[in-house]
Amino acid sequence: MHRSVALFAAIVLLASSPVVAQRRSDPAAGWAEFIKAFRSFLATDSVVGASALLLRDGRVIAHQEEGYADRDLRQRADERTIYHYASITKTLTAVAIMQLRDRHRLSLGDRVTSYIPELRQVHDPFGSMDTITIRMLLSHTAGFQDPTWPYRAGKPWEPFEPTRWEQLVAMMPYQEIAFPPGSRFSYSNPAFIYLARIIEAVTGDPYPTYIQKNIWTPLGLTRSYFGATPYHLAGQRSNNYTLLRDSTGRETMVANGRDFDPGVTIPNSGWNAPLADLATYVAFLTGAAQRDTAMARRNETVLRRASLLEMWQPVRPITGDAAGRKAVGLSFFLFDEDGSPLVGHTGDQAGFRSFLYLNPRTSAAIMGVINTGNDADPDGTAARWNEMNRAARVVIAH
Repeated sequence: MHRSVALFAAIVLLASSPVVAQRRSDPAAGWAEFIKAFRSFLATDSVVGASALLLRDGRVIAHQEEGYADRDLRQRADERTIYHYASITKTLTAVAIMQLRDRHRLSLGDRVTSYIPELRQVHDPFGSMDTITIRMLLSHTAGFQDPTWPYRAGKPWEPFEPTRWEQLVAMMPYQEIAFPPGSRFSYSNPAFIYLARIIEAVTGDPYPTYIQKNIWTPLGLTRSYFGATPYHLAGQRSNNYTLLRDSTGRETMVANGRDFDPGVTIPNSGWNAPLADLATYVAFLTGAAQRDTAMARRNETVLRRASLLEMWQPVRPITGDAAGRKAVGLSFFLFDEDGSPLVGHTGDQAGFRSFLYLNPRTSAAIMGVINTGNDADPDGTAARWNEMNRAARVVIAH
């Protein structure tokens, strides 16, 4: 194992140590500085609406709402605003797999083709598709492609994302594994659709039903949902926007509508909720409820603390990553800010961008979301987004 990755693993394993847990700084002290960076990003990228939140020991100690959930309606972003969290959804899928592992319904070493035989149609120049395991899917090390829908020519017949499983199966004979499975990291959205198919095969529940029954309901996430917004929450749903630039250099902000069809990408990108629901979920991840016996028991029912810590152990290093990722664990990414090991994930889909980071040693966490994509300056906005995310991680470091 790479030396820096091994060091990260050793530090995260100490997260449950009461001695280490007492070495804390006050994350609220860095909140004001982060908000400056947050607002600078919002202004530079013409973001219509955004929210951010800071947790300590499972409690909200600061939050900030900026701009509009719906600009035309002059509807301000507030604590009830419902956003789309895109790839942060992958952590739900991973927790679900770990639940089933702990319940002895599957093993992380199981062959994926045992559950999804259709995947044998994918070309594997390095051997048999039967060597790909559930652990490889969880850690983005199986060698599958990044996009779910690889066609982006702008044709009117192209869906936003595939809407049926059969479409993915039809593409399998025309796909190829990119490297020997398990040998390195390469981000893959389809991998998490395959994980959802495994969840459905093992439990008999549709993926959204399983998540509702086994994660959202036990944690009390009453305003989280997949797909179209329920009627009683429709007024709180944020619109989403795209900043465009034409050939003359003129920029236009386009409203895309509050709802969109994520198709089969729900297991890797489908979560919609107010930031408060995300905060409750992250409080569960941080283990902040250990002083509350009833809540700690509930959290352990959702997933054992030992299993969460296992998910934060590095599987493969990530070198030269502009987003600051140092290694990948089981779905979660591992960061190092000034020597402090942090865990997190980001999301980006349909105009929404989001992030969450937590410090396993201190139970501090920070998260944020915006409702505007910038197609006018994609490279510039990516660099500014990464810098703003780094400012967020600094708040909870140490």
